[in-house]
Order: sequence, then C-alpha cells, then structure tokens
Amino acid sequence: MYDYLIVGAGLFGSVFACEAGKKGKRCLVVEKRGHIGGNIYTAEVEGIHVHQYGAHIFHTSNRVVWDYIRQFAEFNRYMNCPIAYFKGEIYNLPFNMNTFNKLWGVVTPQQAKEKIQEQRKEYQTENPRNLEEQALSLVGKDIYEKLIKGYTEKQWGRRATELPPEIIRRIPVRYVYDNNYFNDTYQGIPIGGYTGIIEQMLKKADVRLYSDYLLQREDLDKLARKIVYTGPVDAFYNYRFGELEYRSLSFETEILDESDYQGNAVVNYTEYEVPYTRIIEHKHFEFGAQEKTVISREYPETWKRGDEPYYPVNNDRNNTLYRRYAQLAGKEERVIFGGRLGTYRYMDMHHIVEEALNMVQKELN
Repeated sequence: MYDYLIVGAGLFGSVFACEAGKKGKRCLVVEKRGHIGGNIYTAEVEGIHVHQYGAHIFHTSNRVVWDYIRQFAEFNRYMNCPIAYFKGEIYNLPFNMNTFNKLWGVVTPQQAKEKIQEQRKEYQTENPRNLEEQALSLVGKDIYEKLIKGYTEKQWGRRATELPPEIIRRIPVRYVYDNNYFNDTYQGIPIGGYTGIIEQMLKKADVRLYSDYLLQREDLDKLARKIVYTGPVDAFYNYRFGELEYRSLSFETEILDESDYQGNAVVNYTEYEVPYTRIIEHKHFEFGAQEKTVISREYPETWKRGDEPYYPVNNDRNNTLYRRYAQLAGKEERVIFGGRLGTYRYMDMHHIVEEALNMVQKELN
C-alpha cells in the first residue's frame, strides 16, 4: 500500500513526490505518456536539449523557489529576449524603446510616450466591446497591427473582433532599452535540460509510464491511501457538467544541417498568414556551438477531447463551469487536486513549484 498515488509525472507531481519521499512516504507516480517531466520534458537531439513541448524558461523573484529548483541542477545565465518577425521586419519584445525606435524613429522615452498617446487618441473608448478595440485604445494602430493582432488571432483561433476585451486588459510597455522579457530577479535554463531535474525529484518514488489513470482508476485507487491528481479536473468527473475549454499546440521539429538558423532562441511570427506562432531554436537556450541545429515550429490548435490541453481558456463561461467542478473537488477526502489542469488556471513553472511545496507542507506537517 502506497501513501500517495500521484497522477502525472510533471513538475507539480514530481515536487510533491520528492518532498513526500523525504518524509518517508511511499509514492507511486503514474504517467500516461512514455516519459517523465510533463510539458517541461527535454530530449537530447544532436547534442542539443530540445524542449519538446515549447520553450520553458525558469524565472522567479521568489528566493525560496529559486534555491529549491537549483538543488537539482546548475542553471545557466540565459535571459529571455524574444523577437517578433512581421513581413520581413524584426522588432524587439516586450515592447520597449528598441521597438519604438524601429517603428517610429523615436529615441527618448518622452518621444515614445507622445507617439503612443497620439495613436491612442483616435481609438479611445470607455467601454471596448472586443479585444481589438481594447488593444487599439491602449497602444494605437501600429503596435496593434504589426505585433498583436495576427499573433493573438492565431493563438486563440478567433478574430480579434470576436475575442473579449478581458484577454488584454493591459499591455506591458517599457520605456527603456531593455530586451529582457521578464522582470523577475532570477532567470535561467538548467544545464542539461529539465528532464534531469525531474529524474532527481522522482528518485525515491516508483514510476509507471504509459499508465492512464482515468482508464485504470478502479485498480489504481486501491494501491494508495490518498491521490494527488494533476490531470484535467473535468475529465476526473467524466465531464459531468460539460467540457472546460483549452487551447492546444502541435510542433513541427526539424534537424538542420547548419550551425545557426535564426540567431535567437525564440522568434514570434506576428502575421496572421504565417500559420505558426513562433519558431524555437533550442541550442540558443544553452549557448550551443554544435555544427547542426534543431528548430520547432509551434502551431496553436483548437482543443478537442483526446488532445493534449495546454492553456485553460479562462473566460467567464469556463470560470463559472470550473467553480462547479471545484465544489466537487473540495468535498473529496482522498484526492488532492494540483497543477494547471487540476486547478484550471495558467501557471508558470515557479508558480507550480511554489504551489506544490505549499501543498505538501500543508499535507504532511
């Protein structure tokens, strides 16, 4: 008899298993995929650690979380500085003075503020009816049309005029010449990839791959006193109230016989006509000097049952539906729900680590 059956070998489940193991608890981790690590899984290809499920950059201002994750791997000094490609032009992200200089030739923060304010005036409205009106009222036409509109429509699978304004209540605009995407104190990529971190975390646990909990629930539930569930909460209840919405992704990965394809780890393609949202060149996460390179094109997709859910669609309809599932989950005595799917909210890696640590402390202390 195990103390905990942990459903999902991603970051939340692995942190929980690690800390429970330190307390002498026996954990069985079941994972429906053929590998550990969930969406932070990295595989070595041509000597390059490939982020199989999209770019993952660890960043946090929480010193406790930063010290915790670094016990499992050494982190490099990688700084996330993505760029945007629009019809042959390159712009820096997030929107900063380098972006504004490229757009309008302005060189001072005051000039940039005046230009944005000038463009905003034409589209000011007190009650934006959709995402397009909201974005235009915040940053004006140039930034919206070149750097927001096409990318957002691809990401959500709908035209901006059909998306609610809540999605883009604020747009980060920085009046400095700083291309660092994150404002966090600590940032980096684990040398050797993320899979090694998960391997360290799961050392004291038993792990079963290709094991789908929802298909084997009756037998698996008998093996442990409590269950830590990190899968979709609506699937756990067999979609009793209906399906929650997600956005999904697919990846097209290539090995190229050249040393450098795009000169940057992440390039966003903001034209609607380009079907993918970005190209990731994995070697740049670890400053690689290999003779070959590996790139991944990332395509957003509409989720349907059976697909991998990546991003919860946290609009009013889905949040209302999730609250009904959360009421059921709150009554469970044997089951702990965790992670972005178990709690139906988008979380970065540092949020997941923090939540898992808090959960295991609450559970075991």
